[in-house]
Amino acid sequence: MARASWISLKGVVFFGGAALMLAPAFVAGSIYAGGLQQHTEVLLAEKLRARGEVGADQLARRLHQLWQDVDGLSRSIDLARLDGARHDISLLARLDKRYSWIGVASIEGQVLAASGGILEGESVAQRPWFRLGLERPAAGDVHEAQLLAKRLGNGRDPLRFIDLSAPLRRADGSVAGVIGAHVDWRWVTETLGSLGAPGTEVILLSRDQRVLYGPPDLVEKPLTVGAAAAAVRGTGTAVTREAWPDGKDYLAVSVPAVGHADLPSFGWSLLVRESVDSALAPTRDLVRSFWTLLGTGALFALALLFLIADWVAVPLRRLVAAASEMETRAPTHPPHPESRYEEVRRLSISLVRLQTRLRD
Repeated sequence: MARASWISLKGVVFFGGAALMLAPAFVAGSIYAGGLQQHTEVLLAEKLRARGEVGADQLARRLHQLWQDVDGLSRSIDLARLDGARHDISLLARLDKRYSWIGVASIEGQVLAASGGILEGESVAQRPWFRLGLERPAAGDVHEAQLLAKRLGNGRDPLRFIDLSAPLRRADGSVAGVIGAHVDWRWVTETLGSLGAPGTEVILLSRDQRVLYGPPDLVEKPLTVGAAAAAVRGTGTAVTREAWPDGKDYLAVSVPAVGHADLPSFGWSLLVRESVDSALAPTRDLVRSFWTLLGTGALFALALLFLIADWVAVPLRRLVAAASEMETRAPTHPPHPESRYEEVRRLSISLVRLQTRLRD
């Protein structure tokens, strides 16, 4: 029959002490590290949310300033006094360089007065800003210049505008014409660029989820990630963490509307994203340092525990050897006088007395 194998006292002390010491430490460490990373993600989401909401509001307020100019002109222009209308339009265009062109068209679509006299006498009846402006105050998405390309272009970079338009009404409320303004898209991109920060990227989406402004690899492409879908759905500010087309994980906040007061809607939404790896890098370095420190401390503690287990087991091992010798043959020398702790001291004394009786 095979002899049972029993764990030694040294093993009990070492492995039991290691389990009682290390298990709580590593469980607590895991909870701490996970909580720290989760807390960092929450703070990052709040930072992106604040930047997105403030950025969308800032852009909308600046656009609203332009809209107030156009709206004010639509209420003051009298088509019976074209010289006065031309003067007001040209003055505004000279004072505010964000306007590339401002003009007034008749109900048939013929330009009657415009800044710098550009396009006067030509038809804009097929332009979207004119058709929408006949019905209501309207804002048009970014587009390349059509009629103005040759007159204002520099031959290198294509001109791009956003449109603001409103109906011109007679005293009886009927529509007499349309006022339209082309706003330089470069001003919008500069405004959006000022909203970013190191590691944080701002993305402007059209109503069909096309990227109007953002990282170069995404511009003019449809964006199908969940953050873009949440932005277009318009269900409120949303936070998502997901993989993007470049294969990286991003934490993104979507602001579903860029608007302020009575500014006509462009159908835009704003995304603010940051790479999870770069955002959590400082936290992961901190967690890595924590585990390194904990591991070093654990190794030191295990070495100390091994020495303690050996210190506890050695006198018992000597006493066991002495007892085994008494069991098999007459002992040649008395048991080692143990005195490291009370239990082995008393056991050592008992073995000495037992050995004396056996000799007698």
